[in-house]
Amino acid sequence: MNMTHYMQLLAENQPWNLILFMAVPVVLAETVAITELFILLHRPAGGTLVNVNRAASVAAGAYFAVVFVYLMVNAVLPLTRGGEWRGPADVIAVGSYLAGVLPLGAMALIDLRWIGTGWSTETRLARHALAVAAFLVVAHVAMIFGMLDPAVLGAAAAPHGAPHAGH
Repeated sequence: MNMTHYMQLLAENQPWNLILFMAVPVVLAETVAITELFILLHRPAGGTLVNVNRAASVAAGAYFAVVFVYLMVNAVLPLTRGGEWRGPADVIAVGSYLAGVLPLGAMALIDLRWIGTGWSTETRLARHALAVAAFLVVAHVAMIFGMLDPAVLGAAAAPHGAPHAGH
C-alpha cells in the first residue's frame, strides 16, 4: 500500500515527527476548542479559562506558522519541483494540513488584537469560534485524505517493495 506524504511525515523519525507535526498543534488547537465552548456558553469577562484559551490560541498560531514555513521549504517546494506528488489524495492531505495556518493564524491575530480592534465582544467571539471551526475542518480533511492510499484516487501504485519517495 502506498501512503501520502502527510502520513509518511508522521510515520518517519518516530516519535518526534508525530509529536512536532501532530501532537503539539492538535493539543494546542483542542485546548482552544474546549475552552472556547465554555467561554461561549458562560461568557466570562476574564479569568483562567480565558487566559488559557488566549495563550493556547497565540501559541498555536505562532507554532503552526513556523511549521508551515518549514514544510513549504522542506517538503512542498521540493515535491513540486521534482514532480513527486502521489496524486490528488496526497495534494489534498498536505494542502489541507498546511491550510490550518489560516485559521490558527487568525485566532492568534484576534487574541493579540492585531486584527479586529474595533470589533465588539460578540463579533470577536464569533470570528474566533469560526476560526476554531475552520481549523477543525481542515485538520480532519487532512487526516482523512492523509490516511487514504493515494491509489484510491488514481495515483500510480508503487511497485511492490519499492521504497517511497524520500527514503
